[in-house]
Formats: sequence, C-alpha cells, structure tokens
Amino acid sequence: MSHAASVHSLWTLAADPPREIPAPHIEYAQLAPTLIVLGGAVLGILVEAFLPRRARYHAQLLLSVVGLAAAFAAVVALAAGGHAGEKARIAAMGAVAVDGPALFLQGTILLVSLTAVFTFAERRLDPAAHGNRVDSFAAQGSAVPGGEAEQAAVKAGFTTTEVFPLALFAVGGMLVFPAANDLLTLFVALEVFSLPLYVLCALARRQRLLSQESAVKYFLLGAFSSAFLLFGVALLYGYAGTVTYSGIAEVVSGTTRTVDPALASTMGNDALLLIGGALVLMGLLFKVGAVPFHMWTPDVYQGAPTPVTGFMAAATKIAGFGALLRLLYVVLPGMRWDWRPVMWGVAIVTMLLGAIVAVTQTDVKRLLAYSSIAHAGFILAGVIAASPDGVSSVLFYLAAYSFVTLGAFSVVTLVRDAGGEATHLSKWAGLGRRSPLVAAVFAVFLLAFAGIPLTSGFAGKFAVFKAAAQGGAGTLVIVGVLSSAIAAFFYIRVIVLMFFSEPKADGPTVAVPSALTSTAIAVGVAVTVVLGVAPQYFLDLAGQAGTFVR
Repeated sequence: MSHAASVHSLWTLAADPPREIPAPHIEYAQLAPTLIVLGGAVLGILVEAFLPRRARYHAQLLLSVVGLAAAFAAVVALAAGGHAGEKARIAAMGAVAVDGPALFLQGTILLVSLTAVFTFAERRLDPAAHGNRVDSFAAQGSAVPGGEAEQAAVKAGFTTTEVFPLALFAVGGMLVFPAANDLLTLFVALEVFSLPLYVLCALARRQRLLSQESAVKYFLLGAFSSAFLLFGVALLYGYAGTVTYSGIAEVVSGTTRTVDPALASTMGNDALLLIGGALVLMGLLFKVGAVPFHMWTPDVYQGAPTPVTGFMAAATKIAGFGALLRLLYVVLPGMRWDWRPVMWGVAIVTMLLGAIVAVTQTDVKRLLAYSSIAHAGFILAGVIAASPDGVSSVLFYLAAYSFVTLGAFSVVTLVRDAGGEATHLSKWAGLGRRSPLVAAVFAVFLLAFAGIPLTSGFAGKFAVFKAAAQGGAGTLVIVGVLSSAIAAFFYIRVIVLMFFSEPKADGPTVAVPSALTSTAIAVGVAVTVVLGVAPQYFLDLAGQAGTFVR
C-alpha cells in the first residue's frame, strides 16, 4: 500500500462522525460543604505563597474558621432542605451520597475541626522565643531537628502556618469519606485525608525526633492499610463488575440484570466477595484503630503535636466509622451472617485490650490512645447491632466522644514544664491543688470517658449497648460493661492522682491559654454536660439521620 493510500485511509477514519463524550452532571449545591472546605484549603496555599510572613498567621486562621463555619452552614442548609430525609440522593454521577448519616457526620466533623483549629492557633502556652510568640508546631518543618537551619528559623521567629491548609485538606477528605458511594471515591478520600495527617504528625516544636518517628510509623502502616483497601476494591470489582455500592449490593443479593461478558467468568464468585470485603474492612478498621490494626495509635498519639492528636483522634474516628457503617449497611447487608461473627471477635478483643493495656500506661497521651482503642470497641458494638437503632446510636456516640477527646487533649497542652508539655503521669500528681479549675475540667472529661451518668459518655454507651442487646448481641454488652469497669479504674486513678496526692516542688505549671484554647475546652465541657444531662434531642436527631440512601 503506497504512502498516499495510507494517508487516504487515515483521512477516511478521521472523517467518521465524532463520538460525543457526555459531560458529567454535578450537583454543586449538594456537594457545597466539601467544595467550600477544599476551596478554603487551596486559598490557604495561595496565602502561604503570596502574603508576607507576618500577615500569614492571622489570614490563615481567619480563612480556616470562615471556611469551616461556612461549610457547616451549608450542611445545616442541606439538612433543613430535606436532604437528610425524603430528598436524600446520590450526587456527582453516583460517587457521593447526600443523606442523613452523611450530613450528620459531616456536620460533626466540621464542628470538631472548627474547635480543633482554635487549638492549632494557640500561641500563649510556650514562653516567647526571641520575642516572638510561638505555637505547638516546628518553626520550619523541613529543617533538621536541632540543626543550624532550625535554630536560625526559631531566632527569626518563623512559624509553620501551612498547618491550617493541611488541616483543611484533611477535613475535605474526611467529609467525602463517610459519604463516598463507590469504592474508588472511598479510596481517593482516604488518601486525601491521610496524607496531610502524616505531615501534621511530624511537625511538633518540642521533641522533634519523637514527632518525626510517629509520622513515619503512621505513614508506613497507613500505606499498608491503603494497599489492603485497594486490593480489596480490585477483588470486589472482579466479583461485581462495578465499584458502585448499589451495584455490588445488587450482585450480592442476586438482583442484577446486566452482565459484562468480560467479567462473566468471575462475576458472582463468592471467594472474591469474601476476600475483597475482608480487605476493604481491614483498611477501614485500621483507620478507626480497632485491634489487631491498632499498633500505630499509641505511638502516633504520643509523638504528634497534641493539637493534631486531638484533631486526629476525634475527626478520623468519625470519618472511619461513617465509611464502615455505609460499607456494612449499604454494600454488604446481604452478607450479614458472614461479617457479624468477625466483627464480634474484633469488637470483643478491641474493648478488652484497649481497657487492660491502658491500666499499665504512664504517659497521659498514651493512656488516652488506649482509651480511644477501647472506645472503638464500644462503637463497634453499635455497628454490629445491624439495625436502625444501631446506626443512630453510633452517630450519637461519635458526636459525644469526639468533643470529649478534643477537650481532653486540649487540657493536656496546658500542663507544661521546662521541656514543653509534661505528659508523664507522675508529673500530674497534685495538679488539683495547684490548678483546681484545669484539674476539674480534665476530671469531667475522664468521667465522660468512663461513662459515668450525667456525662455524654454514659448516654452514648447506653444507646450503643441498648442497640446491641436488641440486635441479639447480649454477650457483647456483657464484655462491654466489664471493659468499661476496667477502664473506669484507670480514669478514676488519674483523678485521685490529681486531687489526693501532694504536688511536687519541681512539678509542672499550668500555662494560662489565650481565648482560643479556652474556647475549645469550654466547647468540650459544654457538649459533654449537655449531651449527658439532656441527650434526648440529639438522640432523636441521630435517629432521624439514621437512614442510608440506597
């Protein structure tokens, strides 16, 4: 075939009528909360690039607070417009669900993040370095710890204001995570909120090496969990021929009509479904810190800057459990007999290990980390209930627990000695005599963790255990009550240590925070007391928000 003829044949191919690529139909109003937060994060990056250094801190703080508040307003508007109930839809070409659980969890994440941003911005706690007020973050994240570059950065009064856009990107990923309606969106959201957290964990001003070690541990284990999740997604795609939640659920229940000929040989192969489902579940259980995927929790919580620990402990749990609920209730309800026994085992081991190991801890942050593992077990009891009450009890527990956690870690930032935060428990002896208010506030949070009546912790535990008992998981409730009793021991032990032992002469002092941290702690106390004394309105709210759109 001559050259001219080959050119001619190309022409004839090119002259075929063009194929039309359909434009995606995106519901911007329904995705507004996520878009506002991610837009704020992008603006934050521009602020870092273009504003002079001394103006950045105030600009970033303002931008973060306005962005999160606007996103929360958008969530409230969507809920008020009926999107939590009869108008619940799948938006963005089937990628994101806008329904009751999604909006409830997004609202909670935004309120928690807004409170956490205040602790990020706190600049009164450390003594001023070279005449400049400093926060909890390294002067220059890229500098070698203790090296010349870092000393020069501290002397020049640099501050890492990038933590604000990083936190906003993490929040953006967390908003999508519990609302994701196909497995690829789930994975992308997981990466979007994990990567900023890996960086934030490495930025502590004091104890830089411990902080960087915690970030590397988190990164490596997080990469493992992402790999498991992604491999699970691949297997589920081979099983169902689709990654959408509803498509997989149809194949599980056997109501699917279309079969892709390329996938006909593997479609409906139960081995793929069981292994794929288990791997995706592992990825999510890692994020919520359930045993046996909990190893990263104590190390990361201890090494990360305390404001970041509080933010991560509260918000990541909400996002992770939201995604877990959607996976089990929307994708795999037809496999309840397969996943319930496994989750039973995970919940029992998580509750017992979290409570028993916490008794031996000597560091406040590690103690709270193990307590968060035990709480993951309590929440799993509600997940296992597999009933509408189970969903609403989990939503309520997450809202209650996240504010208690955030408040507790905010209090930890206040107790300081010459080396920064004094997190060793022996240093907390006699704190109640030296600073009765701070000790009393911390005692309130500890009692809420222990689930003492008239605190939010009691209302949450009661709701979760009640749902589990009605769902036929009575054994689980007994184990849960036993673990709560073990856990109560070490919470009460800390309270006794603070109020009934003599303060040491060289003990730590309690720094007086600015209005920022005070606000965060006050919000924590208020939510703890209100949800404990009058939980019914919020239980009803969670009950109304408890139905997933299919």
